[in-house]
Amino acid sequence: MNGDTMKETRKANPILNNQYHVSLNLNVRGLQESATLAINEQANRLIRQQKRVYKLGLGQSPFPVPQVVQEALRQNSHQKDYLPVQGLQALREAVAHYHSKHDCGHFNPDSVLIGPGSKELMFLLQISYYGDLVIPTPCWVSYSPQALIIGRPVVSISTSFENGWHLQPEQLRELCERDPGRPRLVILNYPGNPEGGTYSRKTLEEIAEIAREFDIILLSDEIYGQLSHSGEHISIARFYPEGTIVSSGLSKWCGAGGWRLGTFVFPESLKWLQNAMAAVASETFTSTSAPIQYAAVRAFEGGMEIERYLAHSRRILARLGNWAAARFREAGARVDSPQGAFYLFPDFTPVADKFISNNIPTSSELCRRALEESGVAFLPGSAFGRPEEELTVRIAYVDFDGSRALAASERIPLDQDIGDEFMEIYCHNTKKGIDLLCEWVDSL
Repeated sequence: MNGDTMKETRKANPILNNQYHVSLNLNVRGLQESATLAINEQANRLIRQQKRVYKLGLGQSPFPVPQVVQEALRQNSHQKDYLPVQGLQALREAVAHYHSKHDCGHFNPDSVLIGPGSKELMFLLQISYYGDLVIPTPCWVSYSPQALIIGRPVVSISTSFENGWHLQPEQLRELCERDPGRPRLVILNYPGNPEGGTYSRKTLEEIAEIAREFDIILLSDEIYGQLSHSGEHISIARFYPEGTIVSSGLSKWCGAGGWRLGTFVFPESLKWLQNAMAAVASETFTSTSAPIQYAAVRAFEGGMEIERYLAHSRRILARLGNWAAARFREAGARVDSPQGAFYLFPDFTPVADKFISNNIPTSSELCRRALEESGVAFLPGSAFGRPEEELTVRIAYVDFDGSRALAASERIPLDQDIGDEFMEIYCHNTKKGIDLLCEWVDSL
């Protein structure tokens, strides 16, 4: 190939253009490993050094995959063929029925897209959609990095403890009124990671009204929906069905994080976006693991066994979360009791003086020192989009044997309190870790 030909080829194919390479490199250069995965690796390194570590960093369900779903996987282990890009038809039907039942709407199987984890589907969404990404902070650690990798503009809306760390309708309206015609993708995540809270029906209705007025696409990340402690999760798709994509999967409510199966459900008006994502999927992951998809049909079909599993899971998490919130308040933090998921977001700003006097000016330094001096691993608020000097942290209260805890809970009627003794026996590591962390804070 001569020089002139090479020049023409570069013009025709931007992949060969050095400037294009530089742009991509700048997007990923300096990008750090996901904070949740990094803290887990750091904790594991200390454990290999024979140090005692209480792992309150990685947000992984402590509970086993329900037995009926495990059995479905065993029965389908022989499935080896590539499945359709958009997902196994039987699974798409089960997912549509699941959301129709729980979200009081009508969802079509043709509007379901299956992927290897909701995280991957979110990435494909940002590749396929051209608008700004709008995220309330604090937020899950991967929303913004995904946008930065792709080169999408990110608009962060700072929330506050006083408002439950949630997006307020007036904040969204103010943003939209600055440039009413700008295309936007707004992510809501509830019950939320990192704060464990949820939105009221009234707030969802008000956000839906603004989204409709300004033609916003909402991505409603409801991966923890079935872990709402009340069992009464409300999807914003009820109030804005024409513009809401509902994201879910198996990782949290079904305890199957490592299975890597996520689901998106689209409104008919966004069929073009679903098709675009499917086209990108066909050139990247091709299709999600066949045995996992077949087993997931059983998970989304639900039934008495899964309802009982969820009821006991919620009871354990609610009891442990409420105790932990009260314990952090005793240590001087301000923190709301959780309403779902398995997270707390304590803010130690009220006792900032004692941290600063001990050379702990940031949330990152707080986490580093606490891990070294108390053996408790957790994440700084800065990993979730908060300012470094804000002394917020995320606690994932999941360091316990979920199988033992579930078995013990099933021996206690659901209308009874499981009590402090239950937590001491079956949630010991989490309880001990939180006690040690609060005692460390008290000692400063």
